[in-house]
Formats: sequence, C-alpha cells, structure tokens
Amino acid sequence: MESHKPQPLVLDTNVALDLLVFRDPVCQPLVDALERGTWRWFATAAMRAEFDDVVRRPAFERWAGRRDLFSAQWARLAVMVQPAPLVSPGSTLRCADPDDQMFIDLALEFRPSHLLSRDLQLLCLAGPAAALGVRIGTPAQVGAPMK
Repeated sequence: MESHKPQPLVLDTNVALDLLVFRDPVCQPLVDALERGTWRWFATAAMRAEFDDVVRRPAFERWAGRRDLFSAQWARLAVMVQPAPLVSPGSTLRCADPDDQMFIDLALEFRPSHLLSRDLQLLCLAGPAAALGVRIGTPAQVGAPMK
C-alpha cells in the first residue's frame, strides 16, 4: 500500500475567512482534503492574530457568537508552526503588500507547497513562485491538490 505525504498548504486570511466563517461552497473540497489528510494547512501565530483581528471587526459582528467555533475549527484544521528566519532575505519573493509577505515566506519554507489566495498582490506572483516550488492559486482553481 502506497502512503501519500500530505501536501503543504498556506491559506491567506481571506481564504481562511471563506473556509471558516463564510463557509463558501467553493472551499468545501479544501475542507474535505484537509480532513482526509491530503493537504496539511500550516499557519503561524501572526496569521492567526490577523484572522482573529478581522473577525472582531464591526463588519463581522453578526458572527460574534460563533468566534469560539471559528477558533476550534482553526485549531482542528491548521498546524501551527514557528516561521523560520529567512536564510537569505534578498532571494525570497517580495509581495507588493507587506502584510501578505508572511504567507509567501511560509509557503517558501514548506516547498514544494501551495498558497491559496484571492488577493491579486499574491496571485500575480504565481509565475515566479512556481519556479521556486510554490504553487499560488485560488480556492476555485483546486478541487484536489495541485500537481
């Protein structure tokens, strides 16, 4: 019997919101793959803090009663890791939005890996990232891990 190693995955905050808060049907294959162990979602404390900050904003008040559920789902689905210091910061991909750099850096740390986003600043790095072993795409582009 052949064993398959889970594929490393990084989700930006908007995709994590789609997955955990909005329950976007486009993300259901992602949830299924995480639960089956096909994917392994890696995240850092900074990513979690950004997610928690967003769900506490006034625009998310209607979900206030579900914040504990979101926290439990995050804990169940995501593997929390410490980001490694960049060995050579000048050689990494640079995102135009510094707030999104943490997603690129973590995906580079786990390469070959996948980064899911709907953010144009991240998606425009798909070509250069692929050359470095990171596949960047949207949740709609994947129903199963990208090959």
